[in-house]
Amino acid sequence: MKLKTNILKKIRERRISLSFVMTGLVVCIVLVACVIGVIVFTYCYVNSMEENAVTSSEQAVSQVRNMVSHYTEDMQGIMEMVRINMGEAQEERSEFFQNLIDIRKDVEAITVHSEEGKLIAYWSNGQELKEQIHTNLSYKKLEDEGLFISVPHVQNLFKNYYPWVVTFSQRIKTEDGENIQVSMDIRFSNIASYVDKVGIGAHGYCFIADTDGNIVYHPQQQLIYAGLKEEQSEKIRTYRDGSHTFNGVIYTIHTLENCDWRIVGVSYVDELVTVRVSGMIRVVMFVVITVVVTTVLAGVLLAKSFSKPAKELAAAMRRFVREAESFEFYPVKGTEEIVALSDSFGHMVLQIQELMEKVRNEEITLRKTELNALQAQINPHFLYNTLDSIAWMCEVGRTKEAIEMVNALARLFRISISKGHELITVKQELQHAECYLKIQKFRYKSQFNYTFQVEESCLGYLCNKITLQPLIENAIVHGLDLSEEGEILIEVFEEEQDIIMTVYDNGVGMSTEQCEEILQKDVHQKGGIGIKNVNDRIKIYFGEQYGVTISSELDEWTKVEIRMPKISEESYEM
Repeated sequence: MKLKTNILKKIRERRISLSFVMTGLVVCIVLVACVIGVIVFTYCYVNSMEENAVTSSEQAVSQVRNMVSHYTEDMQGIMEMVRINMGEAQEERSEFFQNLIDIRKDVEAITVHSEEGKLIAYWSNGQELKEQIHTNLSYKKLEDEGLFISVPHVQNLFKNYYPWVVTFSQRIKTEDGENIQVSMDIRFSNIASYVDKVGIGAHGYCFIADTDGNIVYHPQQQLIYAGLKEEQSEKIRTYRDGSHTFNGVIYTIHTLENCDWRIVGVSYVDELVTVRVSGMIRVVMFVVITVVVTTVLAGVLLAKSFSKPAKELAAAMRRFVREAESFEFYPVKGTEEIVALSDSFGHMVLQIQELMEKVRNEEITLRKTELNALQAQINPHFLYNTLDSIAWMCEVGRTKEAIEMVNALARLFRISISKGHELITVKQELQHAECYLKIQKFRYKSQFNYTFQVEESCLGYLCNKITLQPLIENAIVHGLDLSEEGEILIEVFEEEQDIIMTVYDNGVGMSTEQCEEILQKDVHQKGGIGIKNVNDRIKIYFGEQYGVTISSELDEWTKVEIRMPKISEESYEM
């Protein structure tokens, strides 16, 4: 009994091998591949059948086109002979035309009309002309000497005789200079009978239309006239020569070269393609059903043995990506391989969290180092310019002004030091800027004026120290035209959750390229690094959405705008 219990315990503790799971997965993949292969084969087979259907339709329409084209060319040749014989003597002309009608049984009549449309001569196969013809359907007045082929119509020139004809007409100028019109009625039954015999599949057919979409002849013409059948004439009119498929119907179109007729073949995809592949579809469905059943069984096995613990492990990994710092991992149970992965992942989570803490501390140190390095680039640059100005005043004997500049410089540096803090209040930054402006105004002999426009609500917020001074320096040194009295305007105001500082001057201005170049300057380049450093410090401290933007108009003005978030002294830890 104890031995049996131990065996059952070992069986319960034994985990399913991943190799077994992979075997089942491979079986599923093979089955799916078989399904895909069958589908691809069926798709290719159907496409092949469709191509064969199009080819068959093309061949049938080409045959009809060649027959009609040859027939119309033959009639055009006869019409040319008629035109030539119109210049012969009346007796010879009449004999030729009558012989022509006797030989060519498909020629019903030849008529000659005056320029006013009056019938002046005719030849027929023994039919008696009507005494009064209300509307001659075989006559249409032509405006040029080109050959005209009419649509099929009923010939109504003779008593009790109404054949279905097509009229070939041409305008001719006689030797007397008179314009006449010669017409030849050709029995259309020959063309119609040939078109009627052409079939494409069980229900496909051909018909003749002109380039305007009007039906010239249709084997089911009476059904169309009765409204029991309809052709897509407007759509067919827009189709070019070739084969087109629309709503399961294949339209194959060829235009005759010698007239404006188009041979249109109509065939149906269902009867040409679907019927032929129905047996193949049954086989495919059987294979698909078999594969689906097999896949479902394999899926159930995978879900029990591998999928569920794998999903739990994947979900834990996704949570770790979102909540890396606070993430707590609980081991996942499953197959032997899943447990090994779970243990490895748990160990990796601990290591990554330790590394993240280490990197975070290093980033804080590196960020402070970058800020100090950028600050160090600005301070010597400013100090050099200021001391140079004081030295110059001492040299020219302006000691009183030099003393005032030294006092202003001392106050300026007291604010700059700020007990080592990077952020100071906007009020202190404005005092710092004003000290700098006083120093520069001494240096440049009051060749410029400055104005502050500040919203009182902004004074208590914090900003990076030495932010305005490099911008003001750039405005004085590079912006103002000191041959004229310059103006510098410093504005500070709120905009939603941000503080905006602007430095405006009415100097020489800059191009758009120059504005962009200032913010792209490398720190190792000479000159113009002040604004770049201000922009870098703000972005390092607050993020990429903050910083400096420059707008200017040549010979008019320049405005430098600084955007920083609202930070109060209470929310900021010094």
